[in-house]
Amino acid sequence: MPCHNQQLNNINSGQEHPMKQVRFANSSSVPAVLSNSEPSDATSIQTDSQDHTGLPQLKLLPLNDQIRELQTIIRDKTTSRGDFVFCADRLIRLVVEEGLNQLPYSECTVTTPTGYKYEGVKFERGNCGVSIMRSGEAMEQGLRDCCRSIRIGKILIQSDEETQKAKVYYAKFPPDVYRRKVLLMYPILSTGNTVIEAVRVLIEHGVQPRHIILLSLFSTPHGANSIIQEFPDITILTTEVHPVAPTHFGQRYFGTD
Repeated sequence: MPCHNQQLNNINSGQEHPMKQVRFANSSSVPAVLSNSEPSDATSIQTDSQDHTGLPQLKLLPLNDQIRELQTIIRDKTTSRGDFVFCADRLIRLVVEEGLNQLPYSECTVTTPTGYKYEGVKFERGNCGVSIMRSGEAMEQGLRDCCRSIRIGKILIQSDEETQKAKVYYAKFPPDVYRRKVLLMYPILSTGNTVIEAVRVLIEHGVQPRHIILLSLFSTPHGANSIIQEFPDITILTTEVHPVAPTHFGQRYFGTD
């Protein structure tokens, strides 16, 4: 599955309020739309992300009307918590499925019930998930729904009250995490500081950045840039790069808002 955005269909050119054309990373010829209610500098920020985050490390799910609706419902302040969780889980599942598509596989041959030899593929062993608590835990079930026996580690990172810097308070991984491909789960990339600290912890445990696939739902250009500049070999998979991230995600998902 190609990881690039596709153009939204059926955009009404006769709308009363003209729409701004905004480009997403890795999509130089395919615009999405941003309403005039967004900040006036949003177009330049989103377009600039093409230059700074339009790299092989940053992969976007192919944009379609279904994903766009899920993004809209999650961002809508009037959305009920039940609808929020339902749509978030759907979007998480799509991201997880594409994340699994980034993992290595090998060719294999199986025999069907009719005796036919079928040439297929199977994923290589040695993968695990790591969630950044607490919002990253929202993505764990989506990963388990796809990989029933996958092992999942956890990292708790919070901002220090005095320095405001990200600080690791808890980390627990499979003992052989250094031998595994890691699906790092964190739904919202705002500044990127939390993820950068989490990747540093994984590196301390022997994980190579090129073996880390970061799964997120929404990212700002600054957040994606910061992570890629710090770790050029990491892979980031998200559904949208936008200057305004839905930072309320964790509170709405867990009902603590």
